[in-house]
Amino acid sequence: QTPRVGASLYRPSPYCWVDRISPAHQVHCRLCSCSKMPKKEGGKKKKNGWLNSTLVWNFLGSPSQNTGMLYSNNECNLHSGGSADESESGVYTRFMKSHKCYDIIPTSSKLVVFDTTLQVKKAFFALVANGVRAAPLWETKKQSFVGMLTITDFIIILQRYYKSPLVQIYELEEHKIETWRELYLQETFKPLVNIPPDASLFEAVRSLIRNKIHRLPIIDPVTGNALYILTHKRILKFLQLFLSEMPKPAFMKRSLEELAIGTYEDIAFIHPDTAIIKALNIFVERRVSALPVVDESGKVVDIYSKFDVINLAAEKTYNNLDLSVTQALQHRSQYFEGVVKCNRLETLETIVDRIVQAEVHRLVVVDQNESIVGIVSLSDILQALVLSPPGRVASHSHSPPPPSFRTSVV
Repeated sequence: QTPRVGASLYRPSPYCWVDRISPAHQVHCRLCSCSKMPKKEGGKKKKNGWLNSTLVWNFLGSPSQNTGMLYSNNECNLHSGGSADESESGVYTRFMKSHKCYDIIPTSSKLVVFDTTLQVKKAFFALVANGVRAAPLWETKKQSFVGMLTITDFIIILQRYYKSPLVQIYELEEHKIETWRELYLQETFKPLVNIPPDASLFEAVRSLIRNKIHRLPIIDPVTGNALYILTHKRILKFLQLFLSEMPKPAFMKRSLEELAIGTYEDIAFIHPDTAIIKALNIFVERRVSALPVVDESGKVVDIYSKFDVINLAAEKTYNNLDLSVTQALQHRSQYFEGVVKCNRLETLETIVDRIVQAEVHRLVVVDQNESIVGIVSLSDILQALVLSPPGRVASHSHSPPPPSFRTSVV
């Protein structure tokens, strides 16, 4: 028996409902204006399969006063519970708490599932062929999902068992997924981190960041079906669609330096002539998802990410990891527009717009000489916007001291 993947995608959402219909026939929904709602006047098509009502949430009221109703733009005002500063700084937190994971599932998407009896090599080839970065693992004996297979697994196998271009990687060629899991996870086994569709997006963000994972499966607790793989990128893009309809917190106009958002210490980077196997060692040992490529003058000229490693499977060149990173990047499967950068003096609002529009997972922070000084990731941004927005706890905020900068090079 195989899982009925995505079987819930094509029925009306059980997690959002019409609260009332006004005389103007505008939909007032307690939870969302997602694509699974009945189409009424006042709803308009949004890109990426989302429907957005012409109404916006009144997120500014205190919890006791905010009944979860939608208000039109001209009705949206500040309730009397709490100060204006506190309400504004927590607007994105309340937005995430008021929307469910189901709301963010697109009307149509691809979800690849692997049985644990599949060969590891075939599984990675299937990731490449389907253009996905991860897949839930189904164990027939347990009749449940038991884990995820990601590009990180591919990297760990290569890093652990590669010897030389003349020696075949037996573990990749012959092992099944279940064998790999038994060998690699015997001491580090953790149950699959997942989330139900009726959980809030706030819970999803918190789970992603606290568990230090990049993909969170949405699994129906009743049927056991996998519905979607939630990512930082999808959540931030969903939030960004509604930014113009919500009050803008003052911290959005503050700079990265003032807010101390990002990583600025012990940044790992590589050179164009760094061997692939050395880059893989850094991925595993430092648990980073990308490595800026820096030339002899210290200028950032490229970036080598975990996703680029999967091209080794696509090109079937994983048996020679002594090649340089520059040689590997010549075989990128997608057009590369260049490293997306920013500087510490740019505002958080600018950073959010840039990272969403570029559809990347991180921005490289550089100085006036294009030298690397830090990294700002999607998780850094969601942490600041949703989990710990500036100004919510302390009534008097002070600019943090400038961080110290230390880099590691290979």
